[in-house]
Amino acid sequence: MRLVSLCCAALLSVMLIVAGMLLSPPGAQAQQAAASSAAPPDVQHSASSGLSQGDIARMLPATDMGANAARQKDPHLAPVSDSPATPFDAAPIPVNPLAPNADAIGAKTCVACHAQENIQASHSLHVISFRAGAANSGPQAACETCHGPGSVHAKDPTAPGSIIAYTHESKTPPRVQAGVCLGCHAGGARQHWVGSVHENRGLSCSDCHNPMTRLSPEGLLAASSINEVCASCHQDIRAKFNRRSHMPLPEGQMACTDCHNPHGSITKPLLKTDTVNETCYTCHAEKRGPFLFEHAPVRENCLNCHDVHGSNQQTLLVAPIPMLCQQCHTMTLHPNDLQTPAGLGTGPHPDERIIGRGCLTCHSNIHGSNNPSGPKFHE
Repeated sequence: MRLVSLCCAALLSVMLIVAGMLLSPPGAQAQQAAASSAAPPDVQHSASSGLSQGDIARMLPATDMGANAARQKDPHLAPVSDSPATPFDAAPIPVNPLAPNADAIGAKTCVACHAQENIQASHSLHVISFRAGAANSGPQAACETCHGPGSVHAKDPTAPGSIIAYTHESKTPPRVQAGVCLGCHAGGARQHWVGSVHENRGLSCSDCHNPMTRLSPEGLLAASSINEVCASCHQDIRAKFNRRSHMPLPEGQMACTDCHNPHGSITKPLLKTDTVNETCYTCHAEKRGPFLFEHAPVRENCLNCHDVHGSNQQTLLVAPIPMLCQQCHTMTLHPNDLQTPAGLGTGPHPDERIIGRGCLTCHSNIHGSNNPSGPKFHE
């Protein structure tokens, strides 16, 4: 009986499928094929690169590469007509000051010698973008948009400065290297690059970025992460994150760029905000206030009490409590005794006033209080 039921069910399924095919309009499949073939070219994927021009347009930030036709037509993307950046299909060929009379020779000439570099860079977003926009900028865009016209370099490859190179050993000045990048990547987070501490120290974009290969998940960095790039120079700061109290940067929960803008800022430590406190408040909003009773050093600068990169004291403090508090509150009113490490719980003369949380045992709301009875930050 079970075998007969299965055979009947299978036969019924076949009959339903055949009936559906017979009852469907004769031109339905043709209409579907025509609709698929009529899809806009910017949404079709290229079999060779895997990315269409529309895909590239959606991947490019407005402040980085500007607008092209595909981006302007997309109603879901923000208009970028006022962006100071250059679209990748109109990127100019920079002038090499060390070879001002050089002419463009085209990417095929470059690949004839630099076959290995071509293989490594062909997957990169820059080369894919320039090749997609070669209709407006010519066949030389893929290489000479960044390296400048290459006729002099092709005649004498060993001549120093014959091509715009992006290494410290090259004769190309760092300002020229960065200027080429800023030809497209103008504005946005890079509007304060000129005059920044990194520019004044002779750094160029290639010190932190490598657009020719993929070493990082994003950002075309010269190392595997932003933190590793920064640590290559700021090793003293990197060492602070090994202390027992530190920001969760080694754990991967934040990056240097959460607080700093390495491309330049109006502040000396390259902060992303106007002040240290404003930077801290982006995460520690409960400390922002305003409070009914303000603690002056807290309102002035968080760095008065905290070492934000790392400390061997609790909560990133620059000194242990009560020694930190006594830098201001010494021999006046309360407390009237100078506390020393001897009064700690592990010292020869333990003092109950500084055992445990020390001053914070009573003055718990040390960042500020909104309680009418809290002028001393007790509550």
